[in-house]
Amino acid sequence: MNTPPLFAGAASSSHCSGVLDIALIVVETFGFVDVGYNLLVKPPARSAAGYVLAAFSTVAIIVLGRSLTGVNPTTIALVFLLGVLGISTFWGLRQAVFMALIATLAFNYFFLPPLGTFSIAEPQNWIALFAFLVTAVTASQLSERARREARNANERRRELERLYAFSQQLLTSDNAAELLNAIPRYLVESFGVRSAALFLVSRADVYRSGPNIDGLEIHDLQLCCLRSEPRIDRANEWAFMPLSLGTRVVGSVGTSGSLLSRQTLDAIGSLIAIAVERVGAIEKLGRAEAARESEQLRSLLLDSVTHEFRTPLTAIKASVTALLGSPGLQSAEKEDLLTVINEESDRLNRLVGEAAEMAQLDAGKVELQIEPARIRDMVDEALEELKQVLTPHPVEVRIPDDLPPTRMDSARIKEVLVHLLENAAKYSGVNAAIRVTAEIKNETLTTSIADRGPGIDDLEQALIFDKFYRGRNQRVRVHGTGMGLAICKAIVEAHGGRIGVTSQLGHGTVFYFSLPTE
Repeated sequence: MNTPPLFAGAASSSHCSGVLDIALIVVETFGFVDVGYNLLVKPPARSAAGYVLAAFSTVAIIVLGRSLTGVNPTTIALVFLLGVLGISTFWGLRQAVFMALIATLAFNYFFLPPLGTFSIAEPQNWIALFAFLVTAVTASQLSERARREARNANERRRELERLYAFSQQLLTSDNAAELLNAIPRYLVESFGVRSAALFLVSRADVYRSGPNIDGLEIHDLQLCCLRSEPRIDRANEWAFMPLSLGTRVVGSVGTSGSLLSRQTLDAIGSLIAIAVERVGAIEKLGRAEAARESEQLRSLLLDSVTHEFRTPLTAIKASVTALLGSPGLQSAEKEDLLTVINEESDRLNRLVGEAAEMAQLDAGKVELQIEPARIRDMVDEALEELKQVLTPHPVEVRIPDDLPPTRMDSARIKEVLVHLLENAAKYSGVNAAIRVTAEIKNETLTTSIADRGPGIDDLEQALIFDKFYRGRNQRVRVHGTGMGLAICKAIVEAHGGRIGVTSQLGHGTVFYFSLPTE
């Protein structure tokens, strides 16, 4: 007994005309012209006409392939399932269901007896046809779910990559003003929004990514801070997010031109709040450290003034008092007192000059006059200036005559040599030799001054270039302010070089400094 036809109309004996009949039936039955896009997947280049054509082309190819190869209906059903999965992969679930219905009708028309009609002769064929339809729809649904989850996973991965890159940009600056001006630009670059604005409760300014306000008014930013809750305007593509640290709101950020997900906006707000708080903490720490160093420097300066500046003043005062209180002094005695006044005045003037020079070097207010010069000429000039000081010490100079000129500030490098040679003379015993060497190695010019003094222990070597520091065992025996080596260090580093010391107790000390040759 035959089951009544499912659809009115006669069957064609030709496979091709049968496919066209199915197409007309589906179009008339469903009355669709544009099935539309899947709400979750919106591929702009895949139109409704495209998947309709693909569906009927797939059915036609399968039907014609079967007529040529003669495969059994089970294989044909599996091939139809593959076609349904293909449509689901490229277009979506709704389109795959449409393809499943087309495949079901084609399977009934061409492969279930009686062939060429939409009637079904055997009850088990009803079960087979229904199973095929359910399997096709279920497979389509699973394929769509997998595709949707894969797409969501990729979107989350891209968001995480953008958030990571954004967080790295927030760590590039420790200056608050620089960071606040850069954050809106970072938002535009990292997340593809048209414009961004940043507002902080502690500051009156609004920091923007560009000159255009683009709907991100200061009133809206302030309102977002007061309400402590986000505001998203989908019609205008505006989003305002508070910057919260726990329960405390430190500001707000606004974006325009592209709506980000709520999770991304929350993460951006948290990252910016943490970055702003971090920079503020660094600035506070820097001010505290500067205050501490200033206090320490003030103490050291007062100590230096107390111990060093008062010594020449005391000598000058004593000499002047003697001259004024003893008018009957002999000429030789007067000359001795005047000589003391002259020498101590020079010493006092030098102490003041070193302090002023150190202050200028620290402030970076000294401009170097860089030009090619030979280190041998600088050494000779320094030795000539210290002729009297170096008289008790034999000085050996080992500098090759073929050393090429090096770019340097001649006057400043000569000053470095004077300080180092004078130190070597002060801390070396009488008749102790001093050796000066220079060589070029690895594109640097290294000059060394070696003495046979008492040496410097390892602890003091780490402190020897600090301002006002003087050796613990030499503070009473040798006069000085402790600024000479600090001045040398500042001058050498201003040339892009480095200065150091190596020493062994009881065997002497070697001070060296290196200058780049290019």
